[in-house]
Amino acid sequence: MKWALGLVVALCVGAWLALDRWVAATDLPPLTPATGAEVLANDGTLLRAYTVADGRWRLAVDPARVDATYRAMLLAYEDRRFYSHKGVDPIALLRAAWHSALAARMVSGGSTLTMQVARLLEDGPTGTWAGKWRQIRLALALERRLDKDTILSLYLHLAPMGGNLEGLRAGSFAWFGKDPTRLTPAQAALLIALPQSPTRRSPDHNAQAARAARDRVLERAVTARVLTRATVDAAKSEPVPTTRRRFPILAPHLSDRLVAELPDRRLHRTTLDAQLQSAVEEVARDTLRDLPPRAGIALVVADAQTGRIRAHIGGAYGDDARGGFNDMTRAMRSPGSTLKPLVYGLAFSDGLAHPETLINDRPANFGGYAPQNFDGRFRGPVSVREALQLSLNLPVVEMTNTLGPARLMTALRAAGVDTALDGQPGLAVALGGVGVSLEGLVQLYAGIARGGQAVTLATAAGPMREGAQIIRPEAAWHLGQILARAPRPAHLPGWPLAFKTGTSYGHRDAWAVGFDGAHVAGVWIGRADGTPVPGTFGLDAAAPVLFEIFARLGPRPVPLPPAPPGTLDVAYADLPAPLRRFGPQLALDADAPELAFPPAGAALRPVGGQVMARVDRGRAPFTWFANGAPLLTRSYEREALLPVDGPGFVTLSVVDAAGRAARVAVELR
Repeated sequence: MKWALGLVVALCVGAWLALDRWVAATDLPPLTPATGAEVLANDGTLLRAYTVADGRWRLAVDPARVDATYRAMLLAYEDRRFYSHKGVDPIALLRAAWHSALAARMVSGGSTLTMQVARLLEDGPTGTWAGKWRQIRLALALERRLDKDTILSLYLHLAPMGGNLEGLRAGSFAWFGKDPTRLTPAQAALLIALPQSPTRRSPDHNAQAARAARDRVLERAVTARVLTRATVDAAKSEPVPTTRRRFPILAPHLSDRLVAELPDRRLHRTTLDAQLQSAVEEVARDTLRDLPPRAGIALVVADAQTGRIRAHIGGAYGDDARGGFNDMTRAMRSPGSTLKPLVYGLAFSDGLAHPETLINDRPANFGGYAPQNFDGRFRGPVSVREALQLSLNLPVVEMTNTLGPARLMTALRAAGVDTALDGQPGLAVALGGVGVSLEGLVQLYAGIARGGQAVTLATAAGPMREGAQIIRPEAAWHLGQILARAPRPAHLPGWPLAFKTGTSYGHRDAWAVGFDGAHVAGVWIGRADGTPVPGTFGLDAAAPVLFEIFARLGPRPVPLPPAPPGTLDVAYADLPAPLRRFGPQLALDADAPELAFPPAGAALRPVGGQVMARVDRGRAPFTWFANGAPLLTRSYEREALLPVDGPGFVTLSVVDAAGRAARVAVELR
């Protein structure tokens, strides 16, 4: 008797050791399922998802964020003893074997969740004994090497949800349009039922079979005391979805860009506001209906203080006729008149002009370059404020001629704006004769909105990247006040929104860029191939879209900030004499002072913090200024050593006893 017992023990030990070696020798398949890249909004909302290489929708799942009711129902229906068995549930296997023997065929497999994971990892057969043995072996091996939560996570990633859908999140988005963090009992039951036979019971193939499978899961939940009878009866009345929903495709151009730049990254977190992005895309769709068939639209909305992009539309995505494959927020185009505020901002900063300074709007020829105003009219003396608000061409070209086109290009670089220009910059730069992008313009105007300090637009959360001081804070404030009071069509709100429009040569591009106290936005309308769109103007086409964007940001624009300390906010009569008139054409006087040195545009190296200056003609005593600030008063000498700060650009001015002035712009190195 003892020898028989010993033999049984020996056989059991041998069998156990053989099983142990058999399981230990199991080759495991890859245990990290590939998941598609995702682009998320700033609050974690899914903006865009991508399939894996074989075209399947499989999204990363965090088990801790899965609806608790779903997890409880899943275990109650699929594997009640999941957390107690070692991969195989003997009770379930014996029950399945008995049922199969009675039916003379495999009726139920008695599979645990771990065995189902084993099958899904290898995409193995489900209805054969050989396949079942392979699942058992792999399940035992998985339980040795992985903990229960990891195995459950594999199931949540791999469970088939119909067609090319795999995993809980893909199924939840496709059938219910949401993450599985909060599911109704009916939704949870359907997502539990689908993996049993996704090709036959997918709601879009057989809604009746899908409903029956869902209801069986609900009934099991009552038996397991996961749900109450009343809850289940209510859940059964909930309709079964009959069509798959599209995965979110918000900010598609930006999403494609981020994924292309970092193809190995699975999760791309952005600064975008999902709700605003959706609203802005609605504005774009409405606008496209009224545009010519091949015209498109691009939009950028950003936080004016941080530069973080909140909404982004690169074009009519998917519409090849409108060039929708192009991201027009990055395309280099002529900005039309949208650079004019920068020219005047530089003039304000350099002490060359004030909003109330008079400047002449009259025909002029600059070495063969003879620009015209848009309407062909000339208005004579106008204030700089009027010149900018009416977008006159002659005054801004005159101002650029004094500043120097290189000065304008330097300011654009300081703002972090990329440009496209063939050859040396000319005066036409002020009227759009240089290529810039919509993102570049929005970045420039964000700098103006921030008191003249540049900031880099960003699509990912992180430290704010501040840049150089483009223009002085006082100059930036003046620009905001001028642009906020610019004339506009009667159908646009009278909001104090600082905005500027532009139309490029030949009506190829229509622009509107603007800001309030918190936001900056830009709109481009045109054809991606550069073909003219006759009759399209920035003020008529793009400005209404800009105002509609700000209407989606809040009931009214955020007020612009107050004037910085020391801002010269006075009427024309109270201006200092050098700031009352700009340009020699307004002070034709043979005896007027003339700066003999330094010449305009000169690059100087101060010696001991001083530069030499000389004035010819004019009547002493003389007063010297740098950027509008007095340096030397009541000097009877025609030569002077002026204390100046550098490096940078500075405007030197001299006023004689009769109030006549002369000025030059130079660079200090």
